[in-house]
Amino acid sequence: MPPDLWARSFWLWGPLLWLSVGRSGDVPLTPQPKCTDFQNANLLRGTNLKVQFLLFAPSDPSCGQLLEESSDIQDSGFNASLGTKLIIHGFRALGKKPSWINTFIRALLNAVDANVIAVDWVYGSTGVYYSAVENVVKLSLEISRFLSKLLALGVSESSIHIIGVSLGAHVGGMVGHFYKGQLGRITGLDPAGPEYTRASLEERLDAGDALFVEAIHTDSDNLGIRIPVGHVDYFVNGGQDQPGCPTFIHAGYSYLICDHMRAVHLYISALENSCPLMAFPCASYQDFLAGNCVDCFNPFLLSCPRIGLGDQSGIKIEPLPKEVKVYLLTTPTAPYCVHHSLVEFYLQEPRRKDTSIKITFVSSNVTSSVKITIPGQQLRGRGVIAHPEPQCQIKQVKLKFQASSHVWNKNKSTIVGKFCMTPLPINDSKNTVCLPEPVNLQASVSVFHDLKIACG
Repeated sequence: MPPDLWARSFWLWGPLLWLSVGRSGDVPLTPQPKCTDFQNANLLRGTNLKVQFLLFAPSDPSCGQLLEESSDIQDSGFNASLGTKLIIHGFRALGKKPSWINTFIRALLNAVDANVIAVDWVYGSTGVYYSAVENVVKLSLEISRFLSKLLALGVSESSIHIIGVSLGAHVGGMVGHFYKGQLGRITGLDPAGPEYTRASLEERLDAGDALFVEAIHTDSDNLGIRIPVGHVDYFVNGGQDQPGCPTFIHAGYSYLICDHMRAVHLYISALENSCPLMAFPCASYQDFLAGNCVDCFNPFLLSCPRIGLGDQSGIKIEPLPKEVKVYLLTTPTAPYCVHHSLVEFYLQEPRRKDTSIKITFVSSNVTSSVKITIPGQQLRGRGVIAHPEPQCQIKQVKLKFQASSHVWNKNKSTIVGKFCMTPLPINDSKNTVCLPEPVNLQASVSVFHDLKIACG
């Protein structure tokens, strides 16, 4: 072979030959799995159901392995001895991959040793919402057939955890219904409301669909469902109007979707952070804010539920009661978690009219406030305040007796009373902290007092 031809041949094939034998000359490189991403669909072809099941591994959380046949599952990194987390997205108006899915998958893989499988049904979930709803039954049947392949490999029904977002929550509920409620767990992240509020139990998520069903409600006045659908239903900040979300329609798409998607971001935050997203059973949000629900004795025997992957959300009671509403407050931004406290003010003497007092916790970097009202002819007012830092980091409490807002009402009256606060949940009265001396408050004048709370 002429030298110049040999050189050209080596230039073309040499690098491939070097890769095939490896750097040492005798060790071949390990073949890398083929990665499959979510599909994109346009509005014209998005009504056809075209489902992909993508397995993700901790070694490369951005690389989805397509599982089509039983042989694909066996040849993949799927481990039948581990639990399986199945993520089901909801309606995709524009036919695009969910923006949150990569972060969600990575957070799950970092939080727990489990098989993480994402269900890509972008094709069937785009275009018109009602077309996506019509695909729910067909999608549920496809997922059920896929799960039967896992069960044939030795996976137990109780080890399967479905996490469904919006419309995907009801898909998970229908799959659970097909398996007669024997799947381990279903988590609904703001289950969809339109077309489902008045649906039958067979058509929507409900507590009979798995051994443990939970739902996180963040947009119950718009895109999310307003009724309880699980054993435990978290109504975050009352279940609507999340702090930090736009309040005006001028914000566009964010105004429409922010509250609805907050459930997803709360769950991701619970996976990534150790601070608690603890909730309290109560008859209503108003009762919770008024300080009337300060422990979890009824019905959870002092085991307050927490958002996250804890076994049955940390609830230590069997059998589980159904459709228990629980409430919690959050901050406007991640990690969202707060420490709830009961605050109380006791008047030395009753007043004829209502008395409003603004209470503010002050720590090194942040303040939190709540207004409590003492009804006329009564002595005690109470409420719940949420602070992002532990109670032992609160340096001061600011108290302000709020006078009438009328300009002509020169209210200079003074009240005297006792201030106390107690971290929630209140399992006993030993943690109550009261200011040592009675507090004198003049109308519209702020008074600061130091707080000294020992860290547990």
